[in-house]
Amino acid sequence: MSNVIEACGVFFFYAVAAVFVQNAVFSRALGVSRLVKLVEDSTVDTLTFGGLMCLIQLIAAPLAHYANRWIQPLPFRGAIRPLVFVLCSTAAFLVVLALVLLVFRLQNAKQVVAVLPMATFNSAVMGMLLITATQSFTLLQTLGFALGSGVGYMMAVVIVTEGQRKLRSRSVPAAFKGLPVTLLYIGILSLAIYGFTGHRPSI
Repeated sequence: MSNVIEACGVFFFYAVAAVFVQNAVFSRALGVSRLVKLVEDSTVDTLTFGGLMCLIQLIAAPLAHYANRWIQPLPFRGAIRPLVFVLCSTAAFLVVLALVLLVFRLQNAKQVVAVLPMATFNSAVMGMLLITATQSFTLLQTLGFALGSGVGYMMAVVIVTEGQRKLRSRSVPAAFKGLPVTLLYIGILSLAIYGFTGHRPSI
């Protein structure tokens, strides 16, 4: 029983760390361009995108974990690791696509299928896989980090979407309206979130 509780604790610790301390967007600037595109695109539902991304990461993460262990003895593992991780993401894409088509009818699944490639092939998913590999996470830690990364990305979208309403203020200079002020806003948020890692500003 204590082993189960300890395993759950490890899983949730790494999930929470991925949401706040190692947030894919705010701490590591992964997927910022996709984030801005998602915020600007009103046709893409945030919850659908986030749910698909979490599912993709939860499926791709264990595949990448075992694949990384398999290529570890190879001298050229660093060169082929990104390709292996892309293949793991592709396998996860096919699994989720099959699940979506089974659960929904073809006509109802069109909206979800349209978002699926964007939720699968992006730098946030690839970054999560590379981080878990380079940090030598265990399978449980990898799964927790994968879930937390997806939730953290969704939170980033919600925060930036909410900030966009304030950034449309007339007091924002014309030269900064749109993408420039959005990137400044994300940069300030990144500095705030980076504070959770325990780093102090140099004096």
